[in-house]
Amino acid sequence: MRAMSVVEPLDVAEPAALAPAGFDLRRAAAPGAPPPTPVIFASPHSGRLYPDDMMSAARLDAQAIRRSEDAFVDQLVEGAPEAGAALITANYARAYIDVNRDAFELDPAMFADELPDFARSRTARVAAGLGAIAKVVSEGQEIYARKLTFAEAQSRIEGAHQPYHAALSGLIAEAQAAHGVAILVDWHSMPSAAARAAGAGGCDMVLGDRFGSACANALTRRAEVELEARGYRVVRNTPYAGGYTTEYYGRPARRVHALQIELNRALYLDEDTLSPTPGFASLKADIAALTLALTTHDWAGRL
Repeated sequence: MRAMSVVEPLDVAEPAALAPAGFDLRRAAAPGAPPPTPVIFASPHSGRLYPDDMMSAARLDAQAIRRSEDAFVDQLVEGAPEAGAALITANYARAYIDVNRDAFELDPAMFADELPDFARSRTARVAAGLGAIAKVVSEGQEIYARKLTFAEAQSRIEGAHQPYHAALSGLIAEAQAAHGVAILVDWHSMPSAAARAAGAGGCDMVLGDRFGSACANALTRRAEVELEARGYRVVRNTPYAGGYTTEYYGRPARRVHALQIELNRALYLDEDTLSPTPGFASLKADIAALTLALTTHDWAGRL
């Protein structure tokens, strides 16, 4: 397992060609070979790169902003390719550019200049301060000390958001070409306070399938059964029914199924220090077992 660094600052004053890629992609097959299974894992909110152009404009330090991260989720699911699932993980912090949003979900109040007419400024996520470029961290603290420019937003979109989704779309197309179906599992983590509010007694995990519109029940049920068998308290769609990725890609009628899985951070993370707890290893092992259950399942005729 890779070392769990606390924060990875980035100087983007370097030439663009030297800047880190917006995502990491690991296929389960050799280059040029078809994917062995239709399963794709994604971790859009675990990125730990905080570029200087963001931090120089911020009123908060990186540790405060990190509370919006789905910390270490990428490492919890890193064994996916060995089990037959492709894996794509965002490298940039979600507060820098959130790839689980429409690229142009932007808040006009954050910008010094006017946004283009095609900007989607009236969504619920923008109203909550959590558009493609977040206005606030999870505790509601404002991130920036100054207004941004649309050019800054466009640079983040073109450098990170668009390449991530081009790669994810490619993985889905490859899975469909090889298997006739694609299964996307979008991995997230949630604050323990949100998990406690989910139903009587709280929960350990939330399966978000957009109330059945993003994937077949067979997929949601398979994940539910596997997780409950390992002792986890699992609920569906409350408080998280699935974000932009689940909604945008989940098209069961076209045989593309998308399921969001939210993990209670209390299972593996000290939420004050943002450090992994001893529960990290057991959760990672259980996720590996779920991964294998999904990649070895015979989905023919079920999706």
